[in-house]
Order: sequence, then structure tokens, then C-alpha cells
Amino acid sequence: MDYLTTNRANWNARVPIHVASDFYDVEGFKASGRSVLRPFEVAEVGDVSGRRLAHLQCHLGLDTLSWARLGAEVTGLDFSSDAIHQARRIAAEGGIRARFVTADVYDAAEALGETFDIVYTGIGALVWLPDLTRWAETVAALLNPDGFLYLAEFHPFADILDDETGTKVTHDYFASGPHVWDEPYTYTGGELTEHRTSVQFQHGLGEVVSAVAAAGLRVEFVHEHDHTLFRRYATLSNDGTGYRLPEGAPKIPLMYSLRAAAPA
Repeated sequence: MDYLTTNRANWNARVPIHVASDFYDVEGFKASGRSVLRPFEVAEVGDVSGRRLAHLQCHLGLDTLSWARLGAEVTGLDFSSDAIHQARRIAAEGGIRARFVTADVYDAAEALGETFDIVYTGIGALVWLPDLTRWAETVAALLNPDGFLYLAEFHPFADILDDETGTKVTHDYFASGPHVWDEPYTYTGGELTEHRTSVQFQHGLGEVVSAVAAAGLRVEFVHEHDHTLFRRYATLSNDGTGYRLPEGAPKIPLMYSLRAAAPA
């Protein structure tokens, strides 16, 4: 299967559903001036005022534009032309200065034609990429000396456990894929009427760190977090800061974040 063509069609089909969804609340985002970034991301990245930031796999660009609202000079890249069209519209209507480019992430260095102080990639991005070595090399090529990569992701350990309780190992951690899915609904709850098939790839934490290090970046930290952004298991509850296991239950890593610096 041509994973890239299949996934591009799937994501183009998601765009109108996502734009209209309460999940993204695009109209509210434009009107409020708020950021949709998670607090730990803002804290770990630090002050972005006046810094040039590239957001890879940016989708509708709300995270990208949130960094702009915090003072960064932002560029977003995504392989979905429909998503980039909407990102440009949201930026224009929200009065936010930003550049958005349509390209596959592996072609980002050539497509963007410049380097950045920060390369950011948001949650849920890596499962769409078959080759993390090539991805990390692309990131390194995009960074200025002393620039850094910041990655926030769902923890791969969480995906090996059962959906009901998150206490039983039911999936193979090392089954990298490709995994082909045919799903009628997107994560915002809207129904896909066409292009329901997607192709995903599982990457263990060791694979991610090793790819980043092999690309010549110095890993500054890997932080594991005991909360996530949705009810990954039926037993999770929302405490206002994220979805967590019940009080008293043994904690497991549900998300992680990584920061890695380019050579000076």
C-alpha cells in the first residue's frame, strides 16, 4: 500500500470535519486570543519571543498559531493541502502572522528553504511516519546551530495495554507495522464518508531517542508524564489538567516529551 497517498486522502477528508468540530473550536480560537498548547509544553520549551519556530505536521495550525501568540515567528508544514488552506485562513481571520507550506515532512528542508531556532512537532505525529531515522535527519537539517527539537507525544507503552482498564498487556510493543486501519470516525467524533483507510507505524521510545541521537542532536531530557489528553482507557478520569488513572492506582507513562539540541 502507498501509505503516503492513502494517509493524505484520509487527512484531507478529516479537514472539514475537524474545522467544524467542537473539539477544535476554530471560531473560539480566533476570537479568544488563547493558546491551545499544553502547559508542560510551554514550560519545557521556554520563552519563544522573537525565535523562529517550524511546526512539522501542523494540521490546522492551531498549535502553530498558539506559538505565534506567545511571540514566535512561526512556519507550519503539513502534507494535507486542505489543512494548509484552512491554517492560512484561520491565521488571516485571527490576525496572526504565520507562514504555512504544503509538503511531506521528509521534504521539509527543501520545501521550507531556511533554518530555525526551534523545530516543534506535536502530539500524535510520529505514528504517521515509517522512518524515524530520516525524520530526525530532516529535523537536524532544519535547525540553526544551538537550536533545538521539541517533541511531545503519546507514550508508546500506553498502546500495548487493554482499552478497558489499562492493566493487561494485549498488544506487542515491538510490532512496528505498518498497521492498516479502516475507521468510520475521526477522533473529533465526526463521521468520515470517504477515505476511511489509514496506515500507521508504532515507534518505541528507544527508537525515537536513538534516531534523534544518531542525527547528531544532543538529548537534553526525556520526560514521561502520567496523564494524557483523552480517555485512553475507560478507567481514566479528567481532573481538569488531563486524563489520569484513579487515585491509588499504580501510575504508568501516558505521554512523553523530548528536547534535543543541535551542535553549536
